[in-house]
Amino acid sequence: MYDITSIYQARSVDDAISALKSDPEALVIAGGTDVLIKIREGKDAGCRLVSIHELREELEGVALAPNGDVEIGPLTTFRGCTFSDVIRATVPVLGEAADMAGGPQLRAAGTLGGNLCNGITSADTASTQMAFGAILRVRGPEGEREISINDWYRGVGKVALAHDELLVKIVIPKSHYEGWSGHYIKYAMRSAMDIATLGVSCLVKLSADKTVVEDLRLAFGVAGPVPFRCLETEKAMTGLPIGEAVKQIGASALKEIHPRDSWRASKAFRIQLARELSGRALAEAARKGGAQI
Repeated sequence: MYDITSIYQARSVDDAISALKSDPEALVIAGGTDVLIKIREGKDAGCRLVSIHELREELEGVALAPNGDVEIGPLTTFRGCTFSDVIRATVPVLGEAADMAGGPQLRAAGTLGGNLCNGITSADTASTQMAFGAILRVRGPEGEREISINDWYRGVGKVALAHDELLVKIVIPKSHYEGWSGHYIKYAMRSAMDIATLGVSCLVKLSADKTVVEDLRLAFGVAGPVPFRCLETEKAMTGLPIGEAVKQIGASALKEIHPRDSWRASKAFRIQLARELSGRALAEAARKGGAQI
């Protein structure tokens, strides 16, 4: 069923990096929910794998740093993210997005790191991490470097990660989440059990009286080749009464999205979804932040 030439079980992050450096054709496998499907379909037949699955001590878990930043290990599963006390207390919308990925078995095996490193636009947690402006810490033979998620995606299935580098930490700075509330909506034919037809994540910071949009973040998945933010829409909604912003956000977002036709849905249907779901996501994010709508 799986045409695999060899599997090397890394003993540490540095050991995995060394193995990748010595084999330019090797592929990293963690939870395997993406890689094994590709192998089964014949896309990576005969591949050599470097497994980081056992590096839980180095790469798994969610912690709150002394400065208030949320630090997420890339081997943290979707389930681990959803039920993390730190996530629930700081960035609960990320846990809600993680809970929409696949079915229970996939959420128990699939990882947040894999959801970013596969580079696909339909990844359920990607748009929310994009909205939060996550910082991705990667390590390679030359040491560690940080990449803003805004610079992470380089095209369909391509990310700013060298072959011999590993994602070792996902960081959501305190200044990126404090005072914000958010909501993620996934539209799919079979809800969580299917790949997203469209995903939208909206974060909002409200005025003290909870009536005006002080700041906004709007990010989409499957509305373009990679997850992205609607920067012009964010600017246009800032300063509006929340009710007006809910009415206008969908039409504004349509000027920035680039959906396509596919066997899952037509471009026209995705445009309709983007218009409708943007307003719904903002309304629910505002309610979570205390607004009366």
